[in-house]
Amino acid sequence: MDYMVRATAAGGQIQAFACMTRDTVEVARTRHNTSPVVTAALGRTLTAAAMMGWKMKGDKDQLTIRIEGNGPIERINVDANNRGEVWGFALNPHIELPPNKRGHLDVAGAIGLGVMSIIQDFGFGEPYIGTTHLITSEIAEDLTYYYTASEQIPSAVALGVLVDTDCSVKAAGGFMFHMMPGATDETAARLADKVMAFPPLTSYRAEGHTPEELLQDILGDLDPQIMDSQEICFHCNCNREKVTRALLSIGEDDLRDLADDGEDVELRCDCCNEPYTFTSEELRDLADEAARIRALRASLGEEE
Repeated sequence: MDYMVRATAAGGQIQAFACMTRDTVEVARTRHNTSPVVTAALGRTLTAAAMMGWKMKGDKDQLTIRIEGNGPIERINVDANNRGEVWGFALNPHIELPPNKRGHLDVAGAIGLGVMSIIQDFGFGEPYIGTTHLITSEIAEDLTYYYTASEQIPSAVALGVLVDTDCSVKAAGGFMFHMMPGATDETAARLADKVMAFPPLTSYRAEGHTPEELLQDILGDLDPQIMDSQEICFHCNCNREKVTRALLSIGEDDLRDLADDGEDVELRCDCCNEPYTFTSEELRDLADEAARIRALRASLGEEE
């Protein structure tokens, strides 16, 4: 079971999150059939979004991480809520790249130069959007920069996804530390030293350490206090009703053309790759519904 924990440390000077996301990233890999480098990039983004989404207050609030670069992935889009549900996709999920100079999956090369946007939708008015340039395109460092530059919150972020030889996800997880208002420079320096001395996150997670152990190993002498925990899962909010509304939007004529072909039409959700199939009879019914909607709008003076 994937889950995350939230804690404070140093007498409330530090807010801390840690999580394990192996199963969640594996579901995303399976649904999108991602290549290893895309699995790593998408998995890191899903892991970060889970922790960031948990900070949202309302049940209908939604957080989006959007990464757009000039690399072959082109775009990563991940959504999350405060219930530990995350979902998302990479625009080009099957790309392959040689390892980087350190012999690791070349996530930075796959993403390239570009921007990261953090979108917080609170369900009313315009969403809050913060955008920064990608600093390393490794995602964790870019989020660290985002918090410092856009939110004015000194932070430390680490994200890791270890892909096995069979391309499945062997381990995944992350942590996120924020310095709270009033935190001292001494506490910030102590935290920075501890984060720098921590072993690579992928190997640490592969050894089976829990989020609680991670916080203890990094923050042990800063008196970490676990506040609560939350399960994490890959769960998209798509459904047949939403897909039906999307089909209706293409209009009566196009729906009738699709129905006249006499073959089923399959649509897939971008975020989770879930298939939705519509028969020719269902398409004709939708065309009739589109005609009724058009007639109603015309009677109300809404049609051109």
